[in-house]
Amino acid sequence: MEVCGKIRRPWKGMVFFMKTIGYAIVGTGYFGAELGRIMKEQEGAKIVAVLDPENAESVAQELGCDVETDLDALYSREDVDAVIVATPNYLHKEPVLKAAQHGVDVFCEKPIALKYEDCDEMVRACQEHNVIFMAGHVMNFFHGVHYAKQLINEGVIGKILYCHSARNGWEERQPSISWKKIRAKSGGHLYHHIHELDCVQFLMGGMPETVTMTGGNVAHQGEDFGDEDDMLFVNMEYPDNRYAVLEWGSAFHWPEHYVLIQGTKGAIRLDMCNCGGMLKVGGKEEHFLVHESQEEDDDRTRLYHGTEMDGAIMYGKPGKKPPMWLHSIMKKEMKYFNGIMHGEEADEEFSPLLTGEAARAAIATADACTMSRYEDRKVKLSEILKK
Repeated sequence: MEVCGKIRRPWKGMVFFMKTIGYAIVGTGYFGAELGRIMKEQEGAKIVAVLDPENAESVAQELGCDVETDLDALYSREDVDAVIVATPNYLHKEPVLKAAQHGVDVFCEKPIALKYEDCDEMVRACQEHNVIFMAGHVMNFFHGVHYAKQLINEGVIGKILYCHSARNGWEERQPSISWKKIRAKSGGHLYHHIHELDCVQFLMGGMPETVTMTGGNVAHQGEDFGDEDDMLFVNMEYPDNRYAVLEWGSAFHWPEHYVLIQGTKGAIRLDMCNCGGMLKVGGKEEHFLVHESQEEDDDRTRLYHGTEMDGAIMYGKPGKKPPMWLHSIMKKEMKYFNGIMHGEEADEEFSPLLTGEAARAAIATADACTMSRYEDRKVKLSEILKK
């Protein structure tokens, strides 16, 4: 890529120029607006335009950029090099496909799509038009997830036998029904909270061979609530005698949010409620951070134990700022994408986010789980992937 803005290098007397990447944002609600604020502060980055039918004007004023109302007009601008797509989940496809057609690089928030065929089409379009596609799986940027993967790769806990994740809480009646509670728009907990599924597959080394999902809407029925299932249980089976269990829901009065990894020599637990990580090997325990600092871990613990909201099922709203720990990982994510835009090489750990592998794997498994739930049977991943 071309370069602009001054960056000093070790060569005395020489000044290199880094190109300022022009970013557009499609979808400036809670997450999109914050991604814009963060990207604006990155070196060699500028927010040039936003598009959102409800929140664009106020966010554009804050970011000092233009408002656009048409995707083709937005992507036709000469100053738009890349787009951050942070629309509601069911509206990701068109902005991504049109960006690819216009040669605009893409960062797309999770879940990439609500069905595998759409996800695959989006990734293929970016590949065919030779544009960057990065999946917004922000849990990959947790310090604790990195460290857990390092321990696994080094064989510290032996062969991974089993993973168990839970993201549960209780949700009271809300003043209004968010799109995030409508299954056709958010995908429900399974898709909207796909982080844990993606994380487990990252730690286990890929997709399972078969899945089974049970659950239903057990405590949030009626006109005051959406139609998503509020209690879900997933069993994942791997071909080499390894397993994973995942839980989601908003019908749990005992809130839990963790990822537990069991190996032949030891275990690792990433706890997001009482935020911190623990390694257990040979009767000894080692504590480590889930986020970048103790202050961030404490901030998350406070949030989960406070009265403001239940962290396992929390949903942000436009105009609200994310908590410290979330802002920090969003910053790492945007810094990484901006680096890729400036020509930095993707490291092995994050390359699946940029090849479409992580996006496809997460949605394929979610689709298999959905098929299992509605057809009341065990589903092979091959049934989804061959479509």
